[in-house]
Amino acid sequence: MRIITLPHHDVLTFQPPANVHGILAAPPCTMFSIARSRAKTPRDLRGAMKTVEACLRIIWECSYSSSLQWWALENPRGILQKFLGRPALTFQPWEYGDPHYKVTQIWGRFTLPEKRPVPPDERARIMQVKGTRWGDMLPQLPTDYVLPPGYDRTAARRAITPAGFARAFFKANP
Repeated sequence: MRIITLPHHDVLTFQPPANVHGILAAPPCTMFSIARSRAKTPRDLRGAMKTVEACLRIIWECSYSSSLQWWALENPRGILQKFLGRPALTFQPWEYGDPHYKVTQIWGRFTLPEKRPVPPDERARIMQVKGTRWGDMLPQLPTDYVLPPGYDRTAARRAITPAGFARAFFKANP
């Protein structure tokens, strides 16, 4: 497994190795998210699409020069759908065992993962625990994680792929 992300790697210049088995691309959602409605700066869709285009270039190169078995491009529900069309999968983390909400869309060629939802009453019980804040439900960043310039820790925590979905996805797409 190889993780290609800022600040150590840049997908804009990355050249994929031979024999790539699978690709999970997750371009930053800051410009595509519908949650950006109150941002202080305007959307930069041209700049954001450069990252998406770089991810698709890597996928295309691997499709023709390696043994690529599956690929997926992930982003929260938002404007990216206008550029890429209907996603292959739209899900909530709670559908795969993580008791929080964040509508996520995935485009690509992959086997759909099996859902194991957290029942609504269990989600409600967890959220009603005294002192539990929404942010407490988010995954934690590794202690050695270096934030790319301009990112805050909460945004980085929201961007982490939910663990339950990751397990289900990789079980369905070994």
